[in-house]
Amino acid sequence: MMSEETKSLNFIEHIIEDDLANGTPKDNLRFRFPPEPNGYLHIGHTKAIGISFGLGEKYNAPVNLRFDDTNPAKEEQEYVDAIKRDIKWLGYTWANECYSSDYFQQLYDWAILLIKDGKAYVDSQTSEEMRVQKGTPTQAGTNSPFRNRSIEENLQLFQSMKDGKFKEGEHTLRAKIDMASPNMLMRDPLMYRIMFKHHHRTGNDWCIYPMYDWTHGESDYIEQISHSLCSLEFKPHRELYNWFRDLVFEYSSEKYPLPPKQREFSRLNLSYTIMSKRKLLKLVEENIVSGWDDPRMPTISGLRRRGYTPASIRSFVETVGVSKRENVIDVALLEFKIREDLNKNAPRVMGVLDPVKVVITNYPEGEEEMLDASYNDYEEGFGSRKVPFSREIYIEREDFREEANKKFFRLKLGKEVRLKNAYFITANSCTKDADGTITEIQCTYDPLTKSGSGTPESTRKVKGTLHWVSVKHAVKAEVRAYDRLFLDEAPDAHKDKDYMDFLNPNSLEVIDAFVEPSLQTAKIGERFQFQRLGYFNVDDDSTSEQLVFNKTVGLRDSWGNGKK
Repeated sequence: MMSEETKSLNFIEHIIEDDLANGTPKDNLRFRFPPEPNGYLHIGHTKAIGISFGLGEKYNAPVNLRFDDTNPAKEEQEYVDAIKRDIKWLGYTWANECYSSDYFQQLYDWAILLIKDGKAYVDSQTSEEMRVQKGTPTQAGTNSPFRNRSIEENLQLFQSMKDGKFKEGEHTLRAKIDMASPNMLMRDPLMYRIMFKHHHRTGNDWCIYPMYDWTHGESDYIEQISHSLCSLEFKPHRELYNWFRDLVFEYSSEKYPLPPKQREFSRLNLSYTIMSKRKLLKLVEENIVSGWDDPRMPTISGLRRRGYTPASIRSFVETVGVSKRENVIDVALLEFKIREDLNKNAPRVMGVLDPVKVVITNYPEGEEEMLDASYNDYEEGFGSRKVPFSREIYIEREDFREEANKKFFRLKLGKEVRLKNAYFITANSCTKDADGTITEIQCTYDPLTKSGSGTPESTRKVKGTLHWVSVKHAVKAEVRAYDRLFLDEAPDAHKDKDYMDFLNPNSLEVIDAFVEPSLQTAKIGERFQFQRLGYFNVDDDSTSEQLVFNKTVGLRDSWGNGKK
């Protein structure tokens, strides 16, 4: 049998193993997941979460949850709380809860040292002037007219920036590196900007806020993170990450002896959706969806509300794996994973989404009986419940045809089918309204064919088995059936079209359904298989007066066939 150790390692594990082999003590391994609290986590983040926390589990190393909260204009406590809730729900535990804002003073002190060393200066150009002055990838930039300010003047201006004596945009602090660098990010990047915004943790204590590149690596350094893992778009940032890191290491190596290293992996992109928090926020703000946790959203809270399980998402991330190359993962894989999980774990019940009435003409009027019904015919341990049966039942409209070919194994005139957990019935006639729509089907039943009775008649072979609910006992329920939010496989990959142009106008169908009475006591979040229809869970909006179910996923993957 293959041991855990001999399984092939991904490239990040190879890096770590090499570091350990070259003398890094195992106790020095430390990882982090650093979300910005400017929106809810989405399925794309689960890869980064899975990698960092997965390494923590593999090497028994701590993993910090660090909120990159340096932009108070976009960040809120609501997002902090949602992120923590989602990570816990996925089943991960962090070692320390950290905030970049906890390090504002230390970052400021280091910035002062950089100014004193001639490595940073206050620039007084407008953002437009800086943009022009930065040059292009093929053309070197030009130095700022303020680049050679004296150290004294820089210190004085930076102090005044901190004291709130200037307007937003009037000054910035920039690192002094190389305006001719082939890496645009090294052309005197911004370190601080002035912002008079209330911060969700530090209140109004600061009016200068550090930029991502200055904050990120130094936060890793303060927390003594050994491997700073991030997505590929940050690869060009690695040079700058190292430049800042090496300088602060010179200042603080006694206090913080371990310099971190940044390594990059490919992002998780999913077909038929978008992964930009800014674009997802737009869907929320314009009421295209009901909120960040709308079951059509690719957010973790949206997936949870739709009925996805932590196990299915973790298995999905595992299957996608860790790679260095960007690619788009088919959403069908995610659907396969939830289907696989719920097939093993969801109890089977009966619900009818498009009902038509069946009257069993030879069943005694006014009589009803309770039938035994197992929650799973194939697995032990699911238990059973009683299901009421009576003379009038509902079946799915598509399960009956007056006439049909031999391949139609459901109910048709003159033919017999099995009612799940009940009897065999034969259709004899049907009633239609003025438009030709069938309003009632008349059938007869064979009382000797009761499921589980052991009579020879009950073991007779019959091709079709239908789900049903008793009319008298049926419980009304609202069912929300979801389709893809976007009609295009890559809605935000078009240069000439806006992603909003691809919104699916039929992404939500609200259905008045009937379900069996056992579901009356179903709790919010509980998941079921509605036999022959798919997997459903109880929505947050559900009450004892009004049951609401979300369709999580169908029983079969029909997307590839071009149909739902």
